Amino acid sequence: MKKRLKIVLPIIFSLGIVVVFGIFLRGRDIAVIHPAGTVAERQKDLLIFATLLGMVVIIPVFAMTIFFAWRYREGNKKANYQPEWSSNNLLEFIWWGIPIIIILILSVVTWQSSHELDPYRPLESEKKPVTIQVVALQWKWLFIYPEQDIATVNLAQFPEDTPVNFEITSDAPMNSFWIPKLGGQVYAMNGMVTKLHLQADEVGEYEGVSANISGEGFAGMKFVAKASSQTEFEEWVKAAKHSGNKLTLDEYDKLTKPSKSNPAALYSLAVDNLRDSILDKYMRHNSDKESKSQNMEQINKHEMHH
Repeated sequence: MKKRLKIVLPIIFSLGIVVVFGIFLRGRDIAVIHPAGTVAERQKDLLIFATLLGMVVIIPVFAMTIFFAWRYREGNKKANYQPEWSSNNLLEFIWWGIPIIIILILSVVTWQSSHELDPYRPLESEKKPVTIQVVALQWKWLFIYPEQDIATVNLAQFPEDTPVNFEITSDAPMNSFWIPKLGGQVYAMNGMVTKLHLQADEVGEYEGVSANISGEGFAGMKFVAKASSQTEFEEWVKAAKHSGNKLTLDEYDKLTKPSKSNPAALYSLAVDNLRDSILDKYMRHNSDKESKSQNMEQINKHEMHH
């Protein structure tokens, strides 16, 4: 009876830890576990599938570790000691074959999901997508709505059940744009445009964050992603247009200056193609560097010739 208890109690204890941990996770609003968007939901399913598949190896390994440590402890005189035993074809097949099968399954799933969840791939929907141009600044997020002629700071609003096409760039150090409840993160880089397609399946406010350390104000570089009804979104656009704040080039220059924990702000857009102007600034810089480099090469060649 005591021997059975010694074996059963560790198993019960281990299962208890798993149950408590599961209850703890269920009671917490962890974004990747409680998604609110189409993309995030599929990413969660992929995460759970990969975790459960990994448990096929992890659980037996830990169980055998505990069993062998107990079975072949120094005080157990009944353990069968076999110093000459070196291999067993069946066991060799199990501990090499099963991991290989798991890796093959994960490879196929990863290949399929990488294409299906490609952030550049538009989401299928009967509704017209909303385009939002995102600019990472120090340490705030600027959202430009080119079709609505408005802009916001640290607030992105869009209708529920409607695809949102985020076009992301940076006018500051490299950053990463992430709304955990809606989908994966994508980098924001100077002179480049990256894309992310997301959709909120329900009305709500979701935290958006910077997922790349970008300096002193990184911790406060957060924004609100708000999914609302179509009617509320249209009213919000009207409110932004009549907010009295105009995003001119001078106002944009003020926004580019480093500042921490900025409150949300609404603007009517007073500059055409502002995002393109931001990109052109870096494209011109690169062109100037290339022309200077070419001029230096020509001068060096001329001096060498003479």
